[in-house]
Amino acid sequence: MQNRLYLFFFLLFSLHSSVIASDTQLLTQYRLNGIEGLEKRLDKELASQTYWNNYIKNKDTKFGYMESYTNILTCNKSKSDLLVYVKDANNTYKLRKDYNAFTGKMKGDKSTEGDLKTPVGVYDLVRKISNVDEFYGPLAFVTSYPNIYDKYKGKTGKGIWIHGLPLHEKRDKFTKGCIAIGNKNIECLNKNLDIQKTLLIINEQCNYTKASKEELAMVLSQIYAWRYAWKYNNLDDYLNFYSPDFIRFDGMKFERFKRYKKRIFAKNEKKSIIFKELNVVPYPRHEHTFKVMFQEFYKSNSFTFHGKKTLIVTLKNSKMKIITEK
Repeated sequence: MQNRLYLFFFLLFSLHSSVIASDTQLLTQYRLNGIEGLEKRLDKELASQTYWNNYIKNKDTKFGYMESYTNILTCNKSKSDLLVYVKDANNTYKLRKDYNAFTGKMKGDKSTEGDLKTPVGVYDLVRKISNVDEFYGPLAFVTSYPNIYDKYKGKTGKGIWIHGLPLHEKRDKFTKGCIAIGNKNIECLNKNLDIQKTLLIINEQCNYTKASKEELAMVLSQIYAWRYAWKYNNLDDYLNFYSPDFIRFDGMKFERFKRYKKRIFAKNEKKSIIFKELNVVPYPRHEHTFKVMFQEFYKSNSFTFHGKKTLIVTLKNSKMKIITEK
């Protein structure tokens, strides 16, 4: 019902704006087939790269395509800094703070527990700890390491935080893998950050990896092409978006995943699939690789889901492949 109301008001707006009024074919499709026919046409248009090229051409995409993050933290391990970017009234990310930071004693990307390395990747801040050992300063933010890409790559370890400095003792100029900043700075972060809307990007020799708008539009359009195949029960097109090396977060590999989806698609159910708060972030140190995050609203006769969905995708020869998802 919500989808139909949305389409109805979209149609009214478009007619008022003379967008659809000149499109005889689209109006005829609506006249003959109603909202459902129009919905399928619009779903197809959302998979158009031309649409996304136009949509993002004037948007700030220095960190990727962002809908839900108002704060971006970037850590350049080689420079030992933590930068704070905040989205302003013009939806542009502006540098607000530049903090000195301690990172792991050993260089390189974290791979195993106890290797004294700070991970390279894209992370959420999952919670704040106010009651910490005084060695970690007044408080700490817990990151989402290991994320699904870390697990896909077989990395181990846990407990990667952003925290302060010891309250009553000196410390070495490195950590066991966390990011440590001054206590006044961590308290400033605490006052000014909504951790639900904050993304952390950790890189080795620069603060973030930049992707072209063309690449971002390519990923966005193919995310919606994947959704189109999923929604309209085209199993072959749907599976073609998955890498043969795909492993789901729970360890399910591609061949088993393929059999599982074949059983579901065989039901030929009508589905509602809506993506909100969509974010596409270039992954540090991994060329043409992106972390895609969104809120998924899925409903069919047999299953309903609402929650966060995360994909790791690669672009090869302009084709998107999903290598893991949760």
